[in-house]
Amino acid sequence: MKSNHKEDRYQHHDYYQIDELLSEDHLLARQVVRDWVKQEVSPIIEEYTDQAKCPVHLFKGLAEIGAFGPSLPIEYGGQGMDEIAYGVIMQELERGDSGIRSMASVQGSLVMYPIYKYASEDQKKKYLPKLGSGELIGCFGLTEPDHGSDPGSMKTRVKDNGDHYILNGSKLWITNSPIADLAVVWAKDDQSIIRGMVVEKDSKGFSAPEIHGKWSLRASITGELVFEDVKVPKSQVFPTIEGLKGPLSCLSKARYGIAWGAIGAALDCYDTALRYSLERIQFGKPIGQFQLTQKKLAEMITEITKAQLLAWRLGTLANQGKASPAQISMAKRNNVYTALTIARESRQILGGMGITNEYPIMRHMMNLETVLTYEGTHDVHLLITGMDVTGLNAFA
Repeated sequence: MKSNHKEDRYQHHDYYQIDELLSEDHLLARQVVRDWVKQEVSPIIEEYTDQAKCPVHLFKGLAEIGAFGPSLPIEYGGQGMDEIAYGVIMQELERGDSGIRSMASVQGSLVMYPIYKYASEDQKKKYLPKLGSGELIGCFGLTEPDHGSDPGSMKTRVKDNGDHYILNGSKLWITNSPIADLAVVWAKDDQSIIRGMVVEKDSKGFSAPEIHGKWSLRASITGELVFEDVKVPKSQVFPTIEGLKGPLSCLSKARYGIAWGAIGAALDCYDTALRYSLERIQFGKPIGQFQLTQKKLAEMITEITKAQLLAWRLGTLANQGKASPAQISMAKRNNVYTALTIARESRQILGGMGITNEYPIMRHMMNLETVLTYEGTHDVHLLITGMDVTGLNAFA
């Protein structure tokens, strides 16, 4: 695809000098990803979004810049970096587009991470290097047509059949599934215990139809996973992990990345609105000189700064192994909602131009509507915090 998109003029905004809290490695990783986004993503993303096509060719580039499992060990396909590096990489990717960040989040946090954490050594050696290099594409099968926020009620089943299992069921809203070479799938065994496994795409009875008609994350490919008497060798099943702990640990890793990533979308919207407000003349002066425009911009940078501090502190805790799932939920919920609010306010500053693809704001706004819902909905994360502070389970 050829693009006539304007030059990516993004400038980073750091009102509280949080960059001083980052290491040189963090800043270098961020700059590498930022340069790649400006060169490879920004010139094409509006066209791919408009045509609802996934830029699959970017998987190789994402691997080259270390976006797949950056905090996993190098010998297992990662980059050996820390959790803050993982965060700043996700932030820069989502500054480009939430769908591009989703491609990386799924590959690293929902496919590579569970294989690294729960698979046998043979499985790790078989899959992780090729996933890290982008040679293989993976997806994560947990959500079902009738079970989204309640994964414990899943209907997908694996039945013991001697030296293998027989897998039946379906999953829905699966990022990357139509183009994936393998899926990390969660299903209930004969004792109704949830087990994780790697299922390869060429397995007989395995299909992954694409979901069409999305108005959000249009540059990210989404589909189903359908299993009809699929044979899964027992060597493909994670040997030790049982129950919801497995998939929920993966979701925590992905939600952590989203808490950082959403800031990138917010920054892109704010940067666009700020620059527009200084260039757009109405009533003989820049609209940035009007009080209500300044109110919007001041509130945006305030909320971005709070989100940046929240993410940095969460990253520090994650590096120490102390970031709880509830703390991650709080950051995911807050930062995504903040980004969505900033996108809406930025759109107003641009007026009618804000709805065109000459600017990125409407695309971010549409994408963030999905980010608000996936990896745990806005309301469910609220109740996770509520349960954490009261000790009372609103889900019971």
